[in-house]
Amino acid sequence: MSNTVNPIVMTQHNDNPQSDSFQSITAERLHRKQRLTAAFRLFGKLGFDEGAAGHITVRDPEHHDHFWVNPFGVSFKRIKMSQLILVNDRGEVVEGEGLLNGAAFTIHGNIHAARPDVIAAAHAHSVHGKSWSTLGKKLDPITQDACAFYEDHALFDDFTGVVLDMNEGKRIAAALGQNKACILQNHGLLTVAASVDAAAWWFITMERSCQAQLLAEAAGTPRLIRPDIAQLTYKTVGSETAGKFAFQSLYDVIISEQSDMFD
Repeated sequence: MSNTVNPIVMTQHNDNPQSDSFQSITAERLHRKQRLTAAFRLFGKLGFDEGAAGHITVRDPEHHDHFWVNPFGVSFKRIKMSQLILVNDRGEVVEGEGLLNGAAFTIHGNIHAARPDVIAAAHAHSVHGKSWSTLGKKLDPITQDACAFYEDHALFDDFTGVVLDMNEGKRIAAALGQNKACILQNHGLLTVAASVDAAAWWFITMERSCQAQLLAEAAGTPRLIRPDIAQLTYKTVGSETAGKFAFQSLYDVIISEQSDMFD
């Protein structure tokens, strides 16, 4: 009997964000915080850190208007699970010690409020993502990987400085709409999902897709994948299930390399 997994079949699974079963809220919270910490370490390993910029959040499984986030000024490369802070819907740190990045609350707070389906959101000032963002346009379906975002990402084309105004956060959430990702012009990338796993993976693969299109356009004129094929490919590589599955191997690598993250 063959052990081959058909990726098309994978996309037929239920993408319900509550599909993971946990014996308690405490167990589910631990799971989310572990995944969040690992995502930060992966972002650090991949060079997505830029000083104190960047944040990933995960909704608390009990208090749905609260989210866990990295404390301001702690390097992605060194953050530990014990350092994560819990923030309420008023931007108050209610658990943990450390400063809250104002932009993290402005952006993520509005996204979590506008999108109940979003469990996690990721934003960083990665080199290729912010480079692509200066062009003020969305990604084209020029590779199989880029098709994960086919007709499922948006552009926020009005940079007005560091996002500290709540109205600006609302505008970003509105621009994101029901998409899994948004290119923030002159700023960087933003991805969301029903799990930390998928949100982190969408950011990683979107960053690489930006890099691929920058390289392709520098070399010539890329040939676009036909719309019908791009849509078909999206159904295979663009689902929540596909995103979670892709993240798993990276998670396994980072926890084997950096086991101190859960201290």
